[in-house]
Amino acid sequence: MKIALVSPYDWSVPGGVNSHCSHLRDQFVEAGHDVRIIAPTSRRGDDPGVITIGKRPVSLPVSGSLARISLSLTLGPPVRRVLAEEAFDVVHVHEPFMPVLPIHFIRYSEAVNVGTFHATREKSQFFYNWGKRHLRRWFRRLDGKIAVSTAAAGFVEDYFPGYYNIIPNGVDVVKFSAEAEPLKRYQDGKLNILFVGRPEKRKGLDYLLQAYAQVKAQLPDSRLIIVGAGKFGRYERMVRSRRLADVEFCGFVSDDELPRYYQTADVFCAPATGFESQGIVLLEAMAAGLPIVASNIEGYAAVFTHDVEGFLVLPTEVDALADALIDVLSSPSKRKKMAAQARRRAQAFGWPRVSQQVLSYYDRLLHERRAAEGQQPAQVS
Repeated sequence: MKIALVSPYDWSVPGGVNSHCSHLRDQFVEAGHDVRIIAPTSRRGDDPGVITIGKRPVSLPVSGSLARISLSLTLGPPVRRVLAEEAFDVVHVHEPFMPVLPIHFIRYSEAVNVGTFHATREKSQFFYNWGKRHLRRWFRRLDGKIAVSTAAAGFVEDYFPGYYNIIPNGVDVVKFSAEAEPLKRYQDGKLNILFVGRPEKRKGLDYLLQAYAQVKAQLPDSRLIIVGAGKFGRYERMVRSRRLADVEFCGFVSDDELPRYYQTADVFCAPATGFESQGIVLLEAMAAGLPIVASNIEGYAAVFTHDVEGFLVLPTEVDALADALIDVLSSPSKRKKMAAQARRRAQAFGWPRVSQQVLSYYDRLLHERRAAEGQQPAQVS
């Protein structure tokens, strides 16, 4: 099967959707399929499996974050050329209505078109509100629709009602469950809380720092480790003004180094206030065998169960967040039990399993296309 995986986001910038496409590509190639990733990029790369369409992406605010996308008005001709040259069986666009590369592929592709909707938002989305009348014609050109969670499906259904096949984000279970050497500088007997995320308001770090002040008062031998790319100056000033001890800002950590941070931690905390469709970092932490304390938002609640793999607390509830962290950190037996449950739960999100769900969906859609055209159906995966 020849497959196009189309991302609207700058391929040279790491991110959840680009990572998703990369993992799918690896799994599909391993299964014997011919795959191309198509995306805009701000930096020339040397991956022969990536086709670049759209230069000089720009940053736009989306869902409390910044998305780097191409707004070029000249994408149509190269999209048509690639479609003609490659003759894909399946064109799989991610975030189908994110301007503007995926829309061009939906518009011109005569292959089986599949769209995956990744995002969720708790407030109306301006672009969908403004453009849904114009986008509806392209929505009808999607043969298959995937949402990474019920939260993501619920959001897009408000604008484009229909059936959405729920296929979650995956996690590299082998990578994150493998033995990794903990960071020696943090192996001093203190209990380590780990936060991984960008310095965006929606990630809830303000509330974690407030909760940590209570944790530190009750458990003096505790530490908060903060990992993420971006400018954390506001949070560093907050730590200084509150005189919080043992808060470590580690900045950007490479994918190869990240498993060591998970192995260093005793509990993982994700206090996001919303806009999270699933939470890939939760899956990574669970695969690494960490109990979780996270906000009780729809995207997170679908990943793990309260009082099984960890605790769910209402977003922005500082006291509840502190109590949950203290509960986990105070009980080695509870941490061990939750960690074991988390490892087991993470297996359901392994990329081999997730990618096969996607391939099976392609099979079904191709079968339906051939049946509609009066052709002999064939098994392709």
